Amino acid sequence: MKTTIGEYLFTRMRQAGILHIFGVPGDFNLPLLELAKRVPGTEFVGNCNELNAAYAADGYARVNGMGAVLTTYGVGDLSALCGLAGSCAEHVPVVLISGVPPLHAMNGHLRMHHSLADGNFKNINQCLQQFTCYSTCLTPENAAIETDHALIRCWREKCPVSIQVPSDISFMEIDVPDEKLILTPVKSNGEQLERALKRIGGILGNSRYPMLIADMEVERRRLSENLCRFTEEWRVPFAVFRSGKGCMPENSPLFVGTYNGAMSSEQVKEAVDRSDCFIITAPGFLEASQLATPQAFVRANVIYLEEGRVTVNGEVYEGVALAEVTGRLAEMPCTSMHKRVFPQEANKTCTCKALSGKRLSHEYLWQRMERFFTKGDILIAENGCSLSAMGTVKMPEGSMFISQPIWGAIGFALPAMLGAMTAGKDRRCILFIGDGSFQMTAQELSTLLNRGLKPIIFLLGNRGYTIERYIAGMDAAYNDVADWKYTELPRIFAPGKNVYCASVDTEDGLEDVLGAVADNDCACFIELELDPLDAPQSIKALGKATRQLDYGTFAPQME
Repeated sequence: MKTTIGEYLFTRMRQAGILHIFGVPGDFNLPLLELAKRVPGTEFVGNCNELNAAYAADGYARVNGMGAVLTTYGVGDLSALCGLAGSCAEHVPVVLISGVPPLHAMNGHLRMHHSLADGNFKNINQCLQQFTCYSTCLTPENAAIETDHALIRCWREKCPVSIQVPSDISFMEIDVPDEKLILTPVKSNGEQLERALKRIGGILGNSRYPMLIADMEVERRRLSENLCRFTEEWRVPFAVFRSGKGCMPENSPLFVGTYNGAMSSEQVKEAVDRSDCFIITAPGFLEASQLATPQAFVRANVIYLEEGRVTVNGEVYEGVALAEVTGRLAEMPCTSMHKRVFPQEANKTCTCKALSGKRLSHEYLWQRMERFFTKGDILIAENGCSLSAMGTVKMPEGSMFISQPIWGAIGFALPAMLGAMTAGKDRRCILFIGDGSFQMTAQELSTLLNRGLKPIIFLLGNRGYTIERYIAGMDAAYNDVADWKYTELPRIFAPGKNVYCASVDTEDGLEDVLGAVADNDCACFIELELDPLDAPQSIKALGKATRQLDYGTFAPQME
């Protein structure tokens, strides 16, 4: 069978489940955009810049399974690189497609625009290689095999890949396989899998208080169902790492909370202190989680489940697929003779009542928001106050949580919302973002609204970088941002679109707005006016810990 290189690329991507491609047009990728129109079911979503496009592709991939961003050579690639690096750090499978100069220009080392005009076309690819698991440049000879190889690695390794397509070969016809691209996981080595499961079963059967602590890989590889069946059969309590928020159902009676080292809740600390066996899935052990390190678990049996290997008390079983081992754990009948008793969170009912005229605060806001969330919501929190506060908010059944706790690029959340809503059109999507973060990528509000999406956006207006204030420079001008008229932006960015806008500074005002938001079938943009020095308690504690970690014991504390 024959087809063009560009059509083959987009057909294979569609077969991998990628129906939308985010990006910005440029002269080297225009042939690809023309060819994308020939592939039924493929839609290009234009963004305001390539960084936003990369963030949108990341948000799309988290909901959809894989995402894609289209750039032009050099200027577009490097603009998207920060977003691509975030996807790499957070194990998100994103395909970067770059329209690059024609093959004859690169082979002839011509001086071209969007380059350093030195005839070197390897430097951009070398940059991309640092943040991808695979990087390739297509030629007529390798296009079919390299396209498939890149997509398979992206999906299997949950890591970005980059595919460069020279502008002069996009329309070139080549021979391609007739068979559909099928993404299949790598199978375990059978002997290693059985050995690992036997060892795990023996340890679990003799443990009084085993505990599961899950991280983001559970969500990326869709392992929650397997692990839930396992915890229910064995009556094993579970927590999540800060970077794995939302990867396990928080409405389960077995859920004890977020493990954040020394900053964990008393309930989580009690569960960890009591446990004599830990099952831990691909942990990140971020420095932001004080004392959330491997050393915290050396006193007990420790079972690490990672893609490709299982480690049991230091003994490594290579060649074991994570989906298979968790699937087998879900089927393993409980053999423990011990009666499992573990700390459970008491049923709590939020009793916070709005007081007329009382200034809105973080303490009230997040208690109230927990009652606003509903089954199936996609909840997105920007880095800073929103992410920190959401760590203690219990999520409803079937909901999904999106954040970027590892890479931590402020401004990620708004364009990520565009991607998430494009992939999950039938789900309510709620974003919390600070004003400083919003100003980084505010233009993408235009794309959200002009595409007819109906986001619910809560902008935390505290006139600056509150999380930074609690690290250093509480009253310093460098932590201030300009005070925009935020609620006027939807009218400017999307004239004629129906958007409910409001600004709130009191508890009873928030109640009125939440009622209006629930009743409105349209986009909603709410500014929450907060005191610049108000912050969740977790931010105050994190600021002090970060100051000590970053600046050392003898550095000025800069209170």
